Amino acid sequence: MAKNTIKTCNVCNKPRSSFYFKHSYKKTCTLCEFRFKRSFLRLLVKDKRLNPKERLSNRIGYMGSAFIMLSPYLLKYDNIGAITYIIGALLLTPQVFLAKQWNIVILNLNIIIGYLIYIIN
Repeated sequence: MAKNTIKTCNVCNKPRSSFYFKHSYKKTCTLCEFRFKRSFLRLLVKDKRLNPKERLSNRIGYMGSAFIMLSPYLLKYDNIGAITYIIGALLLTPQVFLAKQWNIVILNLNIIIGYLIYIIN
């Protein structure tokens, strides 16, 4: 498309220079496209601030996830792997409990009980 050609936007029906269109085949100017995209994305995202309890549980949960990811590699060294599994599950449980993900809460309790039995025997 040549410079300074005038096209009409199909949303606002205003004649605009080709500068306002991303490509030569675009029919919607960038101003209308940005406005529509912005309003649509705002509909999809819920603006929610975390309270201090949720913020702390998220950070502790990340640490618990790191312990659980590290544990399989430490299982062959005495009981260190089992202990890190238990610590990771204990740290991860508050995060999923506050998020009301009950299946993962039960899974964490299963990990804790299973590896406690493993250490005791």
